[in-house]
Amino acid sequence: MSKYKGYFIDLDGTIYKGRQQYPSGKRFIERLKNAGIDYRFVTNNSTKTASEVAKNLTENHAIPTEPEQVYTSAMATADYLKDQANITTVLVIGESGLKSALTTAGFTLVEKAPADAVVVALDRQVDYEKLMQATFAIQAGAVFIATNVDTNLPNELGMTPGAGAFVSFIATAVQKQPVIIGKPSTTIINLALARVGKTADEVIMVGDNYNTDIKAGLNAGMDTLLVYTGVTKPSEMASLPVAEQATYMLDSLDDWQI
Repeated sequence: MSKYKGYFIDLDGTIYKGRQQYPSGKRFIERLKNAGIDYRFVTNNSTKTASEVAKNLTENHAIPTEPEQVYTSAMATADYLKDQANITTVLVIGESGLKSALTTAGFTLVEKAPADAVVVALDRQVDYEKLMQATFAIQAGAVFIATNVDTNLPNELGMTPGAGAFVSFIATAVQKQPVIIGKPSTTIINLALARVGKTADEVIMVGDNYNTDIKAGLNAGMDTLLVYTGVTKPSEMASLPVAEQATYMLDSLDDWQI
């Protein structure tokens, strides 16, 4: 019997790399399914809806996935805001996945200050007017939220600016740091645990990035599995104290015993 009742699993660099399929990622998910173990894909990506993420896994990576098996930083942001008092209007720097999550949760999106909250994420159509209105709203008292602070996103051209670049712009302008929802924050992990009805000791966090995936698990008191198929390399882990290292470290998910 598996030691863990659930798995939280990162996507890019862990199950696939961009458009590149990882056969080991597909086999890993198949073994979890065959063992009847619950799992969720927990991603910092706020640009896509859960349905879009599930469709990508199903159609482009041959990993049949339902939207209910996906938990994005956009969804976690909406869940977090629902627990806050007196927040009804939200000014968004972000894309369709974030906007969809917030409107589905019942929030009204506004394009100009004032607003009850400002949520900043990756926005590839951002302009100065959006940034200015977000700044005005926070200066007037809006809660400042970041879906995540990932510095870069890799693509075929190189390391493109991530959500953290936009967050830094606003933080500099308002001289204030945001509430961070995504990994390595424990917020997304705790909200995901609440969704699946499990405790931290029952779930393992699986990912390729020590600074996001693994630190999120460590911060939440979870066991962690670092796979060397993406961002973090073995040499980086070797320099860390044992207490700060991942619980398990593998070259491939094929090496993991369910």
